[in-house]
Amino acid sequence: MKWIALIAVTLTGSLLLVGVGDFPEWGDAHSAANEGPKLESGEQIATAVSQSFLTDTDELTQVPNVVTAVLADYRGYDTMFETVVIFAAGLAIFAILRVFGGDEVKPMRAPEDDTFCEGDHSRIIIGTTCKLLIPIIQLFALYVIAHGHHSPGGGFQGGVIMGASFILLAIARDLKSALDWFSEKTFMRLASVGILIYAGFGVLCQFFERNFLDYGALKTVMFSSEQMARSYAMLGVEIGVAFTVTAIMFAIYANLSSRGELKQGL
Repeated sequence: MKWIALIAVTLTGSLLLVGVGDFPEWGDAHSAANEGPKLESGEQIATAVSQSFLTDTDELTQVPNVVTAVLADYRGYDTMFETVVIFAAGLAIFAILRVFGGDEVKPMRAPEDDTFCEGDHSRIIIGTTCKLLIPIIQLFALYVIAHGHHSPGGGFQGGVIMGASFILLAIARDLKSALDWFSEKTFMRLASVGILIYAGFGVLCQFFERNFLDYGALKTVMFSSEQMARSYAMLGVEIGVAFTVTAIMFAIYANLSSRGELKQGL
């Protein structure tokens, strides 16, 4: 089996290296992305893709952040399936590691008192600091999600920050404390809801006889122009992405740190 894996990795790596040779040089001003398509005579027949994104995105989508517009609108299919991949990764780890019932397994560490008292100064300092920091971290995560289509940020970044806040709680105290706030049922449901929100925007566009994820079709239900409808819809799908990323990040940590038992953790 090791030889088969070695051959597969070597072959795949060789193909990737051959493909890299066809890429334009870094920052090449004459690459296809920077110059756009040309006739055989050399005459340019269209604006370069990258230039079109930079100059037209704000007008077409009312989203100043070109990166968000490209991710959530122009290549919305790709981003939706990236979110599905994250969801599938969480399900895979759940299916492999999650343990239900069975014999008692030796704990990974000795049980500790959950309270911050009786001279346990290190835990008092860590616990108090986390109580102060976690609400601020979560507030910042919400800002990154809500403002991601106007400034750097978005659903992936905000979701990671929000998920990290629950992981911080689990590390500072214990996994049970984090699960009291964000239980297994909650984070699995939230991960599924995030995917449904994203796909739901696409399906809703089809009800108005437009293409899947063609957000301009939602101007009727959003009581706005087509451009603003695209902006509002991008915020909606970013929220869906944030739900899934937050839930799966914490789900992966919870299962890995507790060997699938969701009892003690690290």
